[in-house]
Amino acid sequence: MSTNLLSTSAAIGFGGVVQEYLWNWENQQLCVVYETLGKGSPLLLLPAFSTVSTRLEMGELARLLAPHFQVVAIDWPGFGQSSRPSLNYRPEIYQQFLEDFVKAIFNTPITVVAAGHAATYVLQLAVKQAAFSRIVLLAPTWRGPLPTMGASQQIAGMVRELVRSPILGQALYKLNTTQSFLSFMYRRHVFTDAAKITPSFIEKKWHTTQQPGARFASAAFVTGNLDAVHEQSDFLELVKSLTVPLMVVIGESSPPKSREEMNALVALPKVRSVVIPGSLGLHEEYPAVVLEAVQDFLFSPEN
Repeated sequence: MSTNLLSTSAAIGFGGVVQEYLWNWENQQLCVVYETLGKGSPLLLLPAFSTVSTRLEMGELARLLAPHFQVVAIDWPGFGQSSRPSLNYRPEIYQQFLEDFVKAIFNTPITVVAAGHAATYVLQLAVKQAAFSRIVLLAPTWRGPLPTMGASQQIAGMVRELVRSPILGQALYKLNTTQSFLSFMYRRHVFTDAAKITPSFIEKKWHTTQQPGARFASAAFVTGNLDAVHEQSDFLELVKSLTVPLMVVIGESSPPKSREEMNALVALPKVRSVVIPGSLGLHEEYPAVVLEAVQDFLFSPEN
């Protein structure tokens, strides 16, 4: 495992130093792209899993944090600029990746800010070892879209295998990543301000979805194959087992089922929380509001 500097011309980022972390999974090497900006105590930014997942959704928040921290933002394996091989994407991959990446890049417990589905992986690692000094979860989720909609594991598995298939799968994936469909999904449960969902914004998101191999990890997320827990009680138990400070940021317009799960989380003892404008994409839509909401938690020596 090693890191290489990517040339600026080859890298599209938010103004930081772009590098690749070479990581092995079951005898296959993956290049995982990450970006570092600022100086100071290290802070890890983990984007949400989604069809359009990329570290760039954390870009503006990274720039706001950079005067105070050395910010590191990643593209998860299978997403963004990282390698997208046709693996059977499942929780074990991301659990091991996060553990190995944190161990390789940082030499002290760090602050982590994680969005969406990254929450469970952060909590699991925090319970397993002293990787983090404090945790911020942004619109945390633990259940993928299809299971949230009520699809059984059998149905979800059939959809996943269909999307993974060579010809029909590619066609189905393209139908579900058209610019009009992406715009619809953003308006439905990602952003709250329709004025921010511009044609150029959607075009960039669409471009992310059209990279070679993009459908494999995306299909795994959508069908629940990246759900590291399958019951609310298991998710809440992770939080109860934490020994480090935790803060949760909730979007006031979050989808009803997701909001119920978040409410159950913040009802636990010792969990700090705040409700701000936005929905599941609040970290990208309202980065300045997010920073204002969490800055006391991040900057105070004790929590």
